[in-house]
This record gives sequence, structure tokens and C-alpha cells, in this order.
Amino acid sequence: MKRKLEISELIFKIVSYTLLTIFALCCLYPFVYAVSASISGREAVEYGRIVLFPKDIQFQAFARMFGDNMFWNAYSNTLFVTLYGTLWAMLTSILGAYALSKKRLLFRKTFNFFLVFTMWFSAGIVPQYLNYLATKKVFNAVGIMDDKWLVVIAMGMAAMNIILLRNAFEGVPSEIEEAAIVDGATEMQVLTNVFIPMSKSTIATVALFFAISRWNGYFWARQMISNTNEQPLQVFIRLRLEQYTDADYLAGWNEIYASDSVIYALIVCSIVPILIIYPFIQKYFAKGVNVGGVKE
Repeated sequence: MKRKLEISELIFKIVSYTLLTIFALCCLYPFVYAVSASISGREAVEYGRIVLFPKDIQFQAFARMFGDNMFWNAYSNTLFVTLYGTLWAMLTSILGAYALSKKRLLFRKTFNFFLVFTMWFSAGIVPQYLNYLATKKVFNAVGIMDDKWLVVIAMGMAAMNIILLRNAFEGVPSEIEEAAIVDGATEMQVLTNVFIPMSKSTIATVALFFAISRWNGYFWARQMISNTNEQPLQVFIRLRLEQYTDADYLAGWNEIYASDSVIYALIVCSIVPILIIYPFIQKYFAKGVNVGGVKE
């Protein structure tokens, strides 16, 4: 019986690892292809000769991209939205989750219900768009003309992330909080010196969720930011894609690289920062989701 279990466990591991390896390769292939297409020659890209490795290697597409001032402007806008958007979202989420984790909070169940209710039902894109327009008018009335701040402030909350943080805070032993209060700690000191350090895995995970969301944000940035000098990288890539697929623009194309190579170069540069940051936060990921997502 024991031998049968060992064999079945071995078979399960082999099948699982095989499927996970295939899935990982499928996820990795688009990025490898984008890198190969970005540094390959024009004919190899236009005639679909790129399968895995680059052909007729050149770096002119990257040189053209790096020489575009609009690219660096869009990159700085994305860094701005990601940095301040993540900080603002974490501030509101941590404060909201901390309050909702307290049983002494008045109307706590009602607030939690409405928080979960927003995950079940959404007002829709049109009401959300009108709400953002109203917020934009308020910003303009007080002298804030930079639309990047609208994207930062208006999208500073996510119900799912607040729930993850709330559950993590609820897992902090009440005895530790009581001991801190006896020692004279204020409410803010309890939060910053007890709850946040003991929930750093969940906080790091939620921060990663917010950062990726802000970095990849396209739709609302395209809708709400009208000034091209303030548009983030994802909107910039879309505008360049429309330009490089325009027939009139391509009629005069006489470079050694394909217009698609510039788009792939943009895509590679937009992915690299996340690839650099993710390994440092990945160690918190599984633990953070389990702690914040499971309530005893």
C-alpha cells in the first residue's frame, strides 16, 4: 500500500512539473519573441521568419526609440503615476483596512457589506467616467491642471486589496495590541509599529498589485489625460502602434529595421522594470495572499 502511494505521488509530481514547465514556457515565449523581433532585420520581421531567435541582428529600433523625447516623457509619466498612485492607494487601503478590522468600529458590518457589494455590482463605465469628469472639474477649480494627479487620486482604492489587508490585520493577536496600548501607544503608533510590521507580506503583495495596475494602466489614462505630454507609456505605445500601421506613414519607410521592431522594443522596455522588481517581492507573494485571503 505504501509503495503504491509512493508511485502515485511520483507520477503526480512528474505530471505537475511537466504541465507547469509547459505553462511557464508558453508564458515566456511572447517576451522572448518580442526581444527577438525588436533586434531583427526588416525582412526577417516583415516576412515572419522570426520563430525564437533573432535574425540579421540590429539595434537601430532601440536607438530610434531611445532618441525619441516623447518616449522618455511617457516613461517619466508612467513612473510618476506608478509611484504616487501606489503610495496613495496603499495609504487609503491600509487606513481603511485597519478601521474595518476593528470590531469596535461603529456600523462595521455595514461598511464591510458595502465594500464587498462593490465587488459584486458595478455602476458601469459611463457612470464611472462621469464621476471622473466631475472630479476633474473639481481639480481644475482648485488649480490642479495636471491630469496625472486625477489618475492617481481617482483610482486610489480597490475593494479586493482592502479585504486582503483587513483579513491580515484581523490575524494580528489582540494581546499584542492591548500591550501596546497599555504602554501608552496611540492608535497611529499601534498601526505603524504593530500591525504594519506584522503584516508586511500582505502589504508587499498588495503594493505589487497596485504597482502593476498603475504601470499597465491604459484605458482611463487614455480617456482622462488629454495632454499628450502627460500621457503614460501604455498610451504612448498605442499611439505609436497606430502611427506605425498607417499606410501613408509606411509608404516612406526605408529603414533596415521594420516598423514593428520599434513597437516590440517599446514593449520590451515597458516590461523590464516589472521583471526587475518582481523577484524582490515574489518571496512575499504566496505568504501574503494566504495570510490576507484566508480568515480563521
